Amino acid sequence: MDKTRVTRRAMIGGMATASTLVAFPMLNTGMYRVHAASTRTYAKRVVDLVKSSLVIDMLGPLSLDFRPETVAAKLSEAQIADFRASGITAFHNSVGVGGPDAFALVLEFLAGWSAFVGHNDEVFTLVRDAADIDRAKRQGKAAVMMGLQDSDHFRTAKDVARFYNLGQRVSQLTYNTQNLIGSGCTDRVDGGLSDYGVEVVKAMNAAGMLVDTSHCGDRTTLDAIAVSPVPIAITHSNCRAINNHPRTKTDEAIKALGAKGGVMGITGVRNFVSGQEPTTIANVADHIDHVRKLIGIDHVGIGTDADLYGYDKMAPDQYAALKAGYKGSYAFRDKIDIEAFSGPLKIYNLTEELVRRGYSDADVRAVLGGNFRRLLGATWK
Repeated sequence: MDKTRVTRRAMIGGMATASTLVAFPMLNTGMYRVHAASTRTYAKRVVDLVKSSLVIDMLGPLSLDFRPETVAAKLSEAQIADFRASGITAFHNSVGVGGPDAFALVLEFLAGWSAFVGHNDEVFTLVRDAADIDRAKRQGKAAVMMGLQDSDHFRTAKDVARFYNLGQRVSQLTYNTQNLIGSGCTDRVDGGLSDYGVEVVKAMNAAGMLVDTSHCGDRTTLDAIAVSPVPIAITHSNCRAINNHPRTKTDEAIKALGAKGGVMGITGVRNFVSGQEPTTIANVADHIDHVRKLIGIDHVGIGTDADLYGYDKMAPDQYAALKAGYKGSYAFRDKIDIEAFSGPLKIYNLTEELVRRGYSDADVRAVLGGNFRRLLGATWK
């Protein structure tokens, strides 16, 4: 993949939904519709849980639309309705930018999406600190966390503080392949964090920027956890004990993350969730169960790694280009989405599955966003 230009997320950006919504009761059924355009109904407990929770998607773009004019667009009424129906309080708008032009491209990304939030300020608000997420919930808006899925734009460790002051709150150390900091998950050999990588992690700790290792290689992930005295995040990944895929994390890494107080977000990308069919939302919940049993309920959350509508609804040429942009080890199948974990109501569907499995209200709230809210509050300055 050509890392001299913005990767797919830089082209698409991202946005999640405001938390304000109205539930429509279905007479004599005890079930509720949460979106006027959908016939799907949910039990009152499920609806109440989503409405009362801070729902944080640690990787959740809006549209897999590669056109750069997307950033300048005003949202349609239908999009606004979908955002508000989803129940998402905050989302991590993160892109992958690498190569020699990364510094300039990231400046463009931050400026463009800050302007987009301003154009649509009836729906969105930018995040500077964790209290902004709480404020967004009260105001019925979606809090936008700006992040990067590669750290090539840091020319030196001193750039970390500069980008923090420009609004960046999360940085993934590497994308899928080697950079000056460390190794990616699809590299044949993982040499771990470089000396420069250690400097960058320390600079991120000092600035208050969250360290993310979702796409990093196994050794690089373990090194980052060990080097950072501050808890870090795996914002969007899955468990290798369940699915042997390069984008998943080993039990060793998950245990190390939990021991340092970090949080892991579970994704719904089909090939990351399971290598076999059928792949359903139950398989997504299996990964949440695994992290909960391994390191406790306080260390697992959500990072969907998908837009509000799903990869499989992309234009055919863009869909083909997306799949072609990754190594064969990604093992894409015909579909990328998981049906019940795609679309504006996916958080309700996941909540329903967790309730079905016997999760308490407190545990559901922790998974939906409480754990990441705690981590962000402890990390950002």
